[in-house]
Amino acid sequence: MTAETQASDRIWTIPNLLSGLRLLGVPLFLWLALGPEADGAALGVLAFAGISDYLDGKLARVLNQTSRLGVTLDPLADRLYIFATIAALTLRDIVPLWFALALVARDVALLGLVPVLRWLGVGTALPVHYLGKAATFNLLYAFPLLLLSAGDSWLATAARPLGWAFAIWGIALYWWSGLLYAEQARRLAGERARLAAARK
Repeated sequence: MTAETQASDRIWTIPNLLSGLRLLGVPLFLWLALGPEADGAALGVLAFAGISDYLDGKLARVLNQTSRLGVTLDPLADRLYIFATIAALTLRDIVPLWFALALVARDVALLGLVPVLRWLGVGTALPVHYLGKAATFNLLYAFPLLLLSAGDSWLATAARPLGWAFAIWGIALYWWSGLLYAEQARRLAGERARLAAARK
């Protein structure tokens, strides 16, 4: 077993610790945003999520601590923050229902690829595409700004157009990356079918 393989099986790493802390922040954010509506503290949790999302990937590369667990935890934490924030913003009428449905529908559509990916032998997910990361980046910027836009203060007024700019770009890139994942799966399936036909 090579050092690289051993590293990929590690659990106790700094990036994994950051991802774990980010996951623990999801229920905390929901409680802060929907319970006492402590928007300042909720924004702090979202800020930590965004910073730790950047840091865990950076540290994994710099410290050579990339792991299979980390590859699973990172996108899982991103998805949970996206769903949790959509739920909170929608329930508080900060964003319309169509916004929530547009984001959730993309992930529901991609769930249909899971059986195909298993059949192809590539697990349950394709490698993260840069457009997917760009979409997540835009959404993780949009959500704090949209939360900040709740109210009538000058800060809320200033945050609103910025939040929606990031949100619209985020939705567009989110769907674009989803279409690219579907195309990747289609090409892999075609390649597998060609190889199977060549063996006959």
